Amino acid sequence: MIEELIRQNRSCRRFHENYEIDTGTLKDLVNLARLCASGANLQPLKYILSCNAEKNERIFSCLAWAAYLKDWPGPKPGERPAAYIIILGDTLITRDFGCDHGIASQSILLGAREKGLAGCMLGAINRKGLRDFLNIEDRLKILLVLAIGKPKEEIMIETVGDDSKIKYWRDNDGIHHVPKRKLGDIILSTD
Repeated sequence: MIEELIRQNRSCRRFHENYEIDTGTLKDLVNLARLCASGANLQPLKYILSCNAEKNERIFSCLAWAAYLKDWPGPKPGERPAAYIIILGDTLITRDFGCDHGIASQSILLGAREKGLAGCMLGAINRKGLRDFLNIEDRLKILLVLAIGKPKEEIMIETVGDDSKIKYWRDNDGIHHVPKRKLGDIILSTD
């Protein structure tokens, strides 16, 4: 059921790093993105896939994790993603990628959840470092990096309290809590 997949599709930041993900699985996930809607059907997105440990380590070094968790520098060795999908926008096709990369990312991450995997959509990227390391052509804009792996953390959705705090947090047991606004607070008008 789609609602259950969406509830499970949280930003996972700790993984079983030794769980192997093959290129075929990553291609299957990108194929879901390929089939998605695209503004004016331009289909300007391109992808770089990695399930190679050495390459993953270099990609990892270009990412910043969990801005709200100030005392956490990101997943430690053994808890890092087993794979990455880097989403690029081809500026020879268009310079405005609209929400294509968001649609593609959500589709990929829902597909990952269906396969028992999890992921995290990362926009805090050292783009120059990543571009240099992967020899990404200048015409390709680095939009997002998706970290993919077997989840190693428990994530709980909870309702935003009266204090209106929306920042995610971890409790003493390492459970990741994600506050969500109530449905009545986000629907402004109905018929």
